[in-house]
Amino acid sequence: MSLATLGLSSEIIKAIKEKGYEHATPIQKALIPVILKGSDVMAGAQTGTGKTAGFALPILHELSKNTLKQKPHLRAIVIVPTRELARQVHESFEAYAKYLPLKSVLLYGGANMTSQANRLKNGADIIVATSGRFLEHFMQKNINTEAVRYLVLDEADTILDMGFVHEVMQIINALPKKRQNILVSATLSGSVKRLANDILHKPKLVEVDSMGTSASKVELLIHPVEKERKNELLSFIIGSKNYKQVLVFVRKKEEADEVARELNLSGLKTLVIHGDKTSGMRTRALAGFKEGKIRVLVATDIAARGLDIPSLEVVINYDIPHVTGDFVHRIGRTGRAGKVGLAITLVSPKEEVALRDVEQLMGKQIKREAIEDYAPKIEKVQKGARKTVDVKKKTQGAFGRKKSKVSTSKKRKTTKRDAFKAFDATPKKEKSKKNSARGRGR
Repeated sequence: MSLATLGLSSEIIKAIKEKGYEHATPIQKALIPVILKGSDVMAGAQTGTGKTAGFALPILHELSKNTLKQKPHLRAIVIVPTRELARQVHESFEAYAKYLPLKSVLLYGGANMTSQANRLKNGADIIVATSGRFLEHFMQKNINTEAVRYLVLDEADTILDMGFVHEVMQIINALPKKRQNILVSATLSGSVKRLANDILHKPKLVEVDSMGTSASKVELLIHPVEKERKNELLSFIIGSKNYKQVLVFVRKKEEADEVARELNLSGLKTLVIHGDKTSGMRTRALAGFKEGKIRVLVATDIAARGLDIPSLEVVINYDIPHVTGDFVHRIGRTGRAGKVGLAITLVSPKEEVALRDVEQLMGKQIKREAIEDYAPKIEKVQKGARKTVDVKKKTQGAFGRKKSKVSTSKKRKTTKRDAFKAFDATPKKEKSKKNSARGRGR
């Protein structure tokens, strides 16, 4: 279906055609008409399916119908969990509104508050923000929410996973009761549905693709390896396959720094982004990676959502994420917009249990491929009660190890009594000599 047939304005159609978008994705086809009708929506679709355009285009269409000649005033708020996703969503709004008299402002932590406040003073129709920074500006009275008509919670499952639900509820309490709410998530888990029950009014459910179908355009591959050799195998894979652009996901910040350091020592130009990096450093690293100046980008799961790199072909999971659902968002960075991608996961023996959870989530067993010299050694486990001849019995007898016999030749410790005995054993003549000598010394 063409996007031009969904009832959007000619200015929006012109802008999205310049972006190279003509045909609506399944989520856009389902989501846009529902939002245009004014219903609250709970939408679920996999990453990389065009969800942002699905809610941004109808909101821009409706806002453009009632644009006033006076200073812009806030009518739509989009709350996202991370800086990267905030930047990406804001860029999409600006691109789609290229020929519309609408203004959007981006707010996220780590950036200068004063410059953001100045932009807000000049007016904004749309705010795209992380929840914490939005509240900071609201508390300083830089934001007036009286005219808000739309509230979007993008990647609601991540908002919950990262513990931002209380901040979101504070924002909701500051908004007019009469508004349209749109909740968008890659996974419609129980916690997401509970949040939807709290904030949505008779919502329409729009769900496209189940969790497992997100990998339809992504080839999944597992390389078993000992944990200590993961760095070595990672550089070997990138070098031997001659991958030009690789996104590596690591669970911990400290480990991300270590992996980046090892890859740079291997001659692979690498940068890292995680929560401890400043906003500027993260922006520059991502820009360098997109432009091809950086061959490898190492990121923690905080960046799993919001990294839109259309030409990315390879994602490598250095480990399995702490939250199983984040695996889907990691691999969703490749195979975007209908393109084929590859997602490799390095799995140590201790991660086998977590891997089974991932496979259950994906609804299939992932292909394994052992790389020679890197696969962990498999130790044979003896079955049954009897032990092999080579294995020493750890216990002796029916009731455990027998006590070893105490040797009778063991030397007894000397005591003060022994000294007295030795003194008593000396001849009487020697004693008298000693006593007389002592007397003379006095």
